Parts: sequence; structure tokens; C-alpha cells
Amino acid sequence: MTASSRPAAGRPSPARLSARALTTGAVTGLVLLLPTVVLAWIVVLASDRGSRCLTYGEQCSQVPGDALWACFWASAALGVLALVRPRTRWAPARCAAVVLQWGTQLTLGALILAGA
Repeated sequence: MTASSRPAAGRPSPARLSARALTTGAVTGLVLLLPTVVLAWIVVLASDRGSRCLTYGEQCSQVPGDALWACFWASAALGVLALVRPRTRWAPARCAAVVLQWGTQLTLGALILAGA
């Protein structure tokens, strides 16, 4: 057996590396979900329009609250779904879940900021 035909002992296989990257992406999205929402609301409330809405109820956002909640819970559910699926068997489904998780999370931030 030559050195080039032996498997490397310390290097993970590409499937294992992909599973680890998907887990990292899902966990990172879940950890950053609440800070994304809080930071976006701080930016909105710091604006003139946001403070007028909070103080006087004028010039408030036309984005429905149900859309914000749907994006929030969808992002959280997709992140959890990506974490609980078997790591190697469901790699394409986990990848889709992580991509959708980040997409809904970024959409949530954009919808909140659209009210500014």
C-alpha cells in the first residue's frame, strides 16, 4: 500500500465536512436570529418615522405583523429541522433547509427595515 492510496487519518471525508458545514450554518442562523430582529427594530425605532409611529401612531409600517411572525417562526423551524435530520443521509434536504432558513431570516430583517 503506497502513501497515496492510504486514507488520511486526520482529514474528514467530504461528506462529513459538508455535514459539519451545514450544522454550523444552521446553528449560526439560529444564534443570530434574535440579534437580527433586535438590531433591525433598533434601527427602525431610531429613525424619525419609527419614533413618530411609536409616539403618535403616525406613519407606521404597512408590513403586516403576521408576515414578520411567519418569517421568524419559519426561520427558527427550518434551522431546527436542519439540525435534527440525519447528517449524512439527508444532506440535500439539510442544505435546502439551511438555505431557506437564511433566506427567511434575511427577508425578516428586510421587512422590519422596510418599516423605517
